[in-house]
Amino acid sequence: MMIKRSWLFLLSVILLPVIMEAQEKVLTLSDLIPGGKTYNRFVPRDLKQLSWCGDEYFYVRGDSVIGGEPGKKSRLLFALVDLNQALTAAGLKEAASLPSFSVPYEDRPVLAFVRNKHRLHFDFRKREIIANYPWDRGSNHDFCAATGRVAFTEANNLFILSPDGTVVPVTRETNEGIVSGQAVHQREFGISKGTFWSPDGSALAFYRMDESMVTPYPLVNIDARCATAELFSYPMAGMKSHEVTVGVYNVETATTIWLKTGLPKEKYLTNIAWSPNGKNLYVAELNREQNEMHLVRYSALTGEKEVELFSETDLRYVEPQHPVQFLPNDTTRFIWQSERDGFNHLYLYDTNGRLVRQLTAGEWVVTDVVGFDKDGKRVIFEATAPHPVSSSMQGDALRRYVWSVDLESDRLMDCLSWKDGVHHWRLSSSGAYAIDKWSSPTVPREIDLVWVKDAKVVETLLTAPDPYKNYRMPKIEVGKILAADGKTPLNYRLVLPPDLDPSKKYPTVVYVYGGPHAQLVTGDWLNGTRGWDIYMALRGYVIFTVDNRGSANRGHAFESIIHRNLGQNEMADQMKGVEFLKSLPYVDADRIGVHGWSFGGFMTTNLMLTYPDVFKVGVAGGPVIDWSNYEIMYGERYMDRPQDNPEGYKRANLKLKAGNLKGHLLLIHGDVDPVVVWQHSLGFLKACVDANTYPDYFVYPRHQHNVIGKDRPHLHEKITRYFDDYLK
Repeated sequence: MMIKRSWLFLLSVILLPVIMEAQEKVLTLSDLIPGGKTYNRFVPRDLKQLSWCGDEYFYVRGDSVIGGEPGKKSRLLFALVDLNQALTAAGLKEAASLPSFSVPYEDRPVLAFVRNKHRLHFDFRKREIIANYPWDRGSNHDFCAATGRVAFTEANNLFILSPDGTVVPVTRETNEGIVSGQAVHQREFGISKGTFWSPDGSALAFYRMDESMVTPYPLVNIDARCATAELFSYPMAGMKSHEVTVGVYNVETATTIWLKTGLPKEKYLTNIAWSPNGKNLYVAELNREQNEMHLVRYSALTGEKEVELFSETDLRYVEPQHPVQFLPNDTTRFIWQSERDGFNHLYLYDTNGRLVRQLTAGEWVVTDVVGFDKDGKRVIFEATAPHPVSSSMQGDALRRYVWSVDLESDRLMDCLSWKDGVHHWRLSSSGAYAIDKWSSPTVPREIDLVWVKDAKVVETLLTAPDPYKNYRMPKIEVGKILAADGKTPLNYRLVLPPDLDPSKKYPTVVYVYGGPHAQLVTGDWLNGTRGWDIYMALRGYVIFTVDNRGSANRGHAFESIIHRNLGQNEMADQMKGVEFLKSLPYVDADRIGVHGWSFGGFMTTNLMLTYPDVFKVGVAGGPVIDWSNYEIMYGERYMDRPQDNPEGYKRANLKLKAGNLKGHLLLIHGDVDPVVVWQHSLGFLKACVDANTYPDYFVYPRHQHNVIGKDRPHLHEKITRYFDDYLK
């Protein structure tokens, strides 16, 4: 017995260091920050390239493509060796690994990929290359499944590539200030591209943007031996904007007609959509003031304005983000998304502009329309609506469930996802099945195949393990505080050191964004906690984030409270967060810092200058300093023009507050930033010199608005060192 006990004791002595080591593994910046050498090891496991091809799902695993029909055993669809045999048979070079695939057709077993300056279509059932496009010129490629043609841009002109390799010019502009076939209006209003094929591919609608009246803005290329200026069009708030028109090119006749959108020319032509019969175009037209929107139908044959279906106005702003979406079984009716009742909801209209019914309603927002079910009788969407088992009637913005609503009746909505968390669906081409990719604060990722008809999970394709298992992790807490108005609940997140001692005082960093179209506190994996937040908590910091009024997914009144007065209500809510922090026994009120990027850089700098006795250290990345130096579309939506709102612009001009700086403030900027141009931070530095204050400064050469790629860990090391030097 003594011998057994001795062996057990010896074994415990041997194993104890191993167990302790496993429990005490420490994450590094390389593990936690995108671009880090080991970052991919700590991303929740996923199914590579998971998508639908018809009603078959597929994904890449190693050198194989796996897939099949839901409810049936998955199988090998093809392997790298099969693809290489097809490439060899087509006289092309073999691939060393499986490429990135896209799905060009809804109902054919064909995958598309680009390699060696060719776009290739691979029929994985026949195991052969069935199309080969030269891909050695241009950008903004837009494939038309109906005809096999491809629209693309080269320089500022638009071209069409046919399956036989012939290229036809659509435009022949020689004026460098005129751009065709590219996204316009600074990619605001949901605009992501500049070409739109008709359903049958016989015509191509496209944007034409005249930028010749916009003052060119210089970016400096330091890679040349003698630095050169690279000019681009950047219309600043209150100045002359570009002018946009929409052309319709007839492929058969090689002629273009122009939509007669009329005056004034300075307006926004957004959310372009074709009618199912290809005879009409629907355009959401927004005035420059962005407080009045008109949905207009044009003839695609003549360019004539046929009818204005309806209009929307708002005292603050109207922001159309989604084109009309026609019903699959009824070409006379479409779905429109609008915030007209205060929250983004779905409305059913007919093509005469008559409102059939409002499909969704409540104090929550539709975040995405997924599509329609197999019968075309229900529209399926994601929303922040409270779960059916919840007692709340309001959405909290944290969770996303998938819902459906009947198009023909006033039936209540049906919930199609029951697991607590954030769900994102992707429908098969028929609408019979869906890929449900979801996560929760405690579930890194799960992927289910769902039968849409009854919301039944057919199969779970993946349950990802916790990538941080056996590593020291911070404690994450989520809760609510009241906004500065004393009535609006705000979501917050605390990231705490794993060995937090409530009797001790910890340095605290407020991580902030605070602007529209962004939400930082979520209900998905780790409540949206970033890698840097984790890293700092492991180093003994408390990291705090609150989504103030002005941020996303809480309704129009919540977001638009910032109108004409950027920074004021947002800062008031952030200071309620600071008040909450100071109530916590472990927060050192004398060691509070703040960090943010872009709008968050504006907020960081503003908080440092407005509350210099509260915030001791700040790091502002890509900060907006003077909103009169920001672009028209975004800037005028929230601030109006400087000449119409001089006091608002003055209050938000941080150069005028440069003399208030007391603590340590580091500004970081990319020198070729086309979003928040370099002029912002340089102008602030000049103001600080004039005011005898002393910020710190760091530039990332040849980086744009965000520092991405291999330099991103360097960025976060720089930020960390600054807080370590002055706050820890």
